[in-house]
Amino acid sequence: MNTPRAPRVPAGDTPDAPDAPPVPAQAAAPRIPGNDYGVLPAPALGAWEPRLPVSVVIPARGGQDRLDLTLAGLAAQTYPAHLLEVIVVDDGSAPPLRLPEIAPERTRIVPGAPGRRGIAWALETGTAVADGEVIHRMDADIVSYREHVEAHMRWHHLAGYLVVLGTLRFTAMTGTPPTPAEVQIAVAKDRADSLFTEDPEHGHDWIAELVAAHRGFRDAPNSLLHRVHVGATVSLPAALLKEAGGLDTSLRLGEDTELGYRLTQTGAVFVPDAEALSWHLGTTTAMRRPADVRRHNDPFIADRVPYRRHLRTDAGRQWLVPYVDVVVDARGASFEDVRASVDGALASSLPDVRVTLAGPWASPAGERHGAAGGPLDDPLLDLRLLRGQYAHDGRVSFVERVPPTSAPAPFRLVCPAGWVPGTESLAMLVERAEQDDEGLLLVALDEDESGVLAARLERTSAVARARRVAREGESLDDVIAELHGATWLDAESWRLRPAAHAYPYWATNRNREAVRWRAAAESRAREAERAQRQIATLKAELKELRAVAAKGRRDTARWKEKAEQRRLEAVALRQARQRSLLGRAARGLRRLTEGS
Repeated sequence: MNTPRAPRVPAGDTPDAPDAPPVPAQAAAPRIPGNDYGVLPAPALGAWEPRLPVSVVIPARGGQDRLDLTLAGLAAQTYPAHLLEVIVVDDGSAPPLRLPEIAPERTRIVPGAPGRRGIAWALETGTAVADGEVIHRMDADIVSYREHVEAHMRWHHLAGYLVVLGTLRFTAMTGTPPTPAEVQIAVAKDRADSLFTEDPEHGHDWIAELVAAHRGFRDAPNSLLHRVHVGATVSLPAALLKEAGGLDTSLRLGEDTELGYRLTQTGAVFVPDAEALSWHLGTTTAMRRPADVRRHNDPFIADRVPYRRHLRTDAGRQWLVPYVDVVVDARGASFEDVRASVDGALASSLPDVRVTLAGPWASPAGERHGAAGGPLDDPLLDLRLLRGQYAHDGRVSFVERVPPTSAPAPFRLVCPAGWVPGTESLAMLVERAEQDDEGLLLVALDEDESGVLAARLERTSAVARARRVAREGESLDDVIAELHGATWLDAESWRLRPAAHAYPYWATNRNREAVRWRAAAESRAREAERAQRQIATLKAELKELRAVAAKGRRDTARWKEKAEQRRLEAVALRQARQRSLLGRAARGLRRLTEGS
C-alpha cells in the first residue's frame, strides 16, 4: 500500500500546537511498550546512587498523634536527608497541627488556603510550595518502612513519566500504639514489621488481585491503569503532575482516581512496587462505608472518567469528558461536506461524543459579511454557515488549531471532511482498539498517486507517549505502532462512506458548480411540481363547475316538466268545470220546459 496521506487536521506527524511543546525523550531510558515497565533496569534497593530531590506532601486535618508516627517513620528513611523534604498541609485543624520533635530535617507545616478545604486543595497547596522534582503524596496515617521512599525514587531516576504506587498493610489497631521514638528506632533498624498487627479482614486485596492478574500490572490494559491510583502513598514527577493539570479541587472524594485517569492520558506508566511498603493506621472510609462512598463518588467519576462505561448508561446525557472526540477540518472544505461528517458523528450510537471543528474561525467573526456582491457571494460563506449550523450545539467546539491530543478524552477520530461515520462506526472502532489495547487504527478511505487518505482513531495516551519518547525526525505513527500497535482497516467494513453515498438525496458539493446545477434542477422540479398542483386544482374546479351546470340543466328540465304537467291539469280542470256548468244548465232548462 502507498504511503498514507494524512488528513487535513494536525495529527500524528504534524507540527505541535504552540501551547503544548514536545516533551523531550530521556536519552538513556528504554522505550516502554504499553505499561510494561519491566524493560527498565530497576536497581536493587541500596545498590544505586540517588540524585533527585523529592517532596513528600501530606494533607492532614487533626490526628496529631497519627501524624507524629508518620513523620517518625519518614525520619528513618534510607533516602538521603538532603534530597528529602516533607510538607504537611494543615487542612483546618483545631487546634492547629504542630511540628513534633521527631521528623525529617527538612519538614515544615503550611496552612491550607483560607476557605478551601479538602484533600485536593491541600495537595494543591503543598505541591505549589514544593521544591522536589518528584512529588510523593502520603496520607497522615501512614508509617513507612525504612526503604519506602527509596523504593519509589529508584524508578523516577529511570524515566520521567512513571507513577509509582506503594503497597499498604492495614493495622488492626489493637493494644497501645507505639510511640514516635519507638517507630523511628524500629524503622531505622528495619523492624517495621514488628510495630503493628496486620488486620486479617481488611486490605487492598482487589489491587493485589488486579496486579497479579496482569503480570505485575505490566500487561494491564490502558483503561484499567487509573484504578490502582490510590492516594495513600503514590509518587510522580512534579512536571508530570503539572502536565496533567494538577488535582481537581472541585472533588471532595475520589480525587485520586480522577487524577489517575488524567495521568493515563498523558502517557504515564503505572508501577506498583511491592517493596515500597507502609503501614496504614486503621481502615479507610471506603472500607468502613463502601456503599456510601460509591453513592457519593459515582456521579462525579461518571462525568470525568469515560472508561467507567457502566456509569454512563443514561440516555440523552452529555458528559464533561467525552469518550471520543471527532475532529473535522473545515479549511478548504464545503459547508455540505463538513456538515455531513459532523452530523454523522453526532448521530453515533455512542452517547458521549464531542466534535471539534478546526478552521480559521477568527476571520469569519471579525470581517464584514460578504464582498461587493453581498452575503451570497461571501468568500467565507461556508465557514459562516458552519458557525450558524453548530454555534449553539454544546457537543461541537470551534478551534483555530487542533492540539496534539484530545486529552482528557481517551480517543480521537480524525475524519476528513466529506466522509461520514455510520451510526455504529465509532463504537465498532473503539471496541476494536480496546480488544488489543491498540494505539492507532487507520481506516483507508481513498487512494491516489499521492498516497492513501485515511481516517485515524488515535488513543490519546498512545499519542502522548509517542510524543514523549520520539527521537528528532522520527515518525510518531511508527513510535505508536512500536509501543502500542497500529492497524489498517477498510472503510466499508467499518461503515465510513463518502457523503454522496451516505446522503444520496443530499447535495454534497465536492464540485461547487455541480451543487449549483443540482440546486437549480431541484428548484425547477419544485416549480414544475407547483404547476402540476395548480393544474390539478383547476381541473378539480372545472369538474365541480361542470357538475353544477349539469345539475342546473337537470333542475330546469324537471321544472319545465312540472310546469307542463300543471298546465295540463289546469286545462282538464277548466274543461271539467265547463262540462259541469253545461250539465247543470241543461238540467234546469228541461225542468222549465216540463213545468210549462
